[in-house]
Amino acid sequence: MFKRLLHKLAYGFITLFGVVTVIFFILHKIPGDSVQMMQGQHEDNEQLQAIKKKYGFDKPIFTQYFLYLNDLSPISFHSKNARDFTALESKKYNAIKLVTIGNTTLALKYPYLRESYAKSGKKVSAIIVETLPNTAILAVLSILIAIVIGIVFGILSALYKDTFFDKIVSVISIIGMSVPSFFSAILFAWFFGFVLHKYTHLNMTGSLYAIDDFGSGQFIQLKNLILPAIVLGIRPLAVIIPLTKNSLLEVLGQDYIRTAKAKGLSQFQIIKKHALKNALNPVVTAISGWFASLLAGAVFVEYIFGWNGLGKEIINALNQKDYPVIIGSSIIIASMFIIINIFVDVIYGWLDPRIKTI
Repeated sequence: MFKRLLHKLAYGFITLFGVVTVIFFILHKIPGDSVQMMQGQHEDNEQLQAIKKKYGFDKPIFTQYFLYLNDLSPISFHSKNARDFTALESKKYNAIKLVTIGNTTLALKYPYLRESYAKSGKKVSAIIVETLPNTAILAVLSILIAIVIGIVFGILSALYKDTFFDKIVSVISIIGMSVPSFFSAILFAWFFGFVLHKYTHLNMTGSLYAIDDFGSGQFIQLKNLILPAIVLGIRPLAVIIPLTKNSLLEVLGQDYIRTAKAKGLSQFQIIKKHALKNALNPVVTAISGWFASLLAGAVFVEYIFGWNGLGKEIINALNQKDYPVIIGSSIIIASMFIIINIFVDVIYGWLDPRIKTI
């Protein structure tokens, strides 16, 4: 049990290391200069050099990479001759000094995601804390919509296999998988937020929190959650329906189901007590993968609906070449993938005790 947990944690660490490495080098190969983006219209050679020195752009790319890993690591090394030692002394890292050997100090700290280039030195961790909850709320509601509707329609499609209802649901599922999320977002925003606004009272754009016109602060605007949640839930819904149907049909063909029928159990009792639980394994796999994907896939949906979440923040960071925000957001999303996968193993153990879990 403990060995399996260590194996998964080691796999998660390697995955995070790969994500950081790949994104770091890809971003630094993108044409354009982050320093000039920070300078804006007031370009001055001395200021350019000062900014490069401040953020380490004057160093070779591999040196920048290892410095970033040092910032990210919970246990980091700081030389008295290096710039990061000043940050350590000024409590910028919120670190605890463990030991000093010569000119090098070993420190224990929270992973430091650095500061935003575009937001006047605001910490990336603070940006993520502000935006991630909005994305999480959107993702949770989307996956709940997909789970409830998907499982219900999947069961009905299995019970009424090859009927007109089943064929209609299959066509809708195919369309839902085929249409890109950004196109669905544009279509839903235009149709329900503009054409039918008189009847739906929904807005084309808007986030969870809105600012009061009379200056009395922010207030929650739940109706702004409806359209992006539905759009984001379309694709997982289109996957869950056929998965539930096919898995349930396979289970209903097992011998123990025939025995249950022979004992006189109703179809509802058979599905509720015997078939559905055993049919949900592949569905749980899809749900776990899609939930993690929604956190990453909400990028365009959030941008189109003006939802102030992590996805919209990533788009803005890409436009402004704000590399720390992009890398930090990617690390958080990858971490959530890993955590969800471990959690799914626990769910498997409940659904099927034969599966060996941590």
